[in-house]
Amino acid sequence: MTDALPTTAFKILSRADWRATLAEGAYDGSPVDRADGYIHLSAADQLAGTAARHYAGQDDLMLVEVDLTALGDSLIWEPSRGGALFPHIYGPLPVAATRGVRALSVTDAGDMILSEPS
Repeated sequence: MTDALPTTAFKILSRADWRATLAEGAYDGSPVDRADGYIHLSAADQLAGTAARHYAGQDDLMLVEVDLTALGDSLIWEPSRGGALFPHIYGPLPVAATRGVRALSVTDAGDMILSEPS
């Protein structure tokens, strides 16, 4: 028997993209997301790998917690890195589906440094 899929996942955004998302009410994705045709998310156990691989050496980031149950049919779990299932959103990420946000920096070595939850 396989474990149930998580009901929470995460999206790393620039601080500017998060401000625009709040103003617009939804996030339409990064250039990579739009090129791939979906918004990439990471489950909690995938987050460190995503941060190290795609965001090393960056600060001024935001870690957004997403309630996957609020996404309905726009959420699809698909194989990616090493065959692991990753949550993908086919459509915008509505602010109403977010559950929290924290400031994030990723060191050059790929280690995440999170602010206290707000």
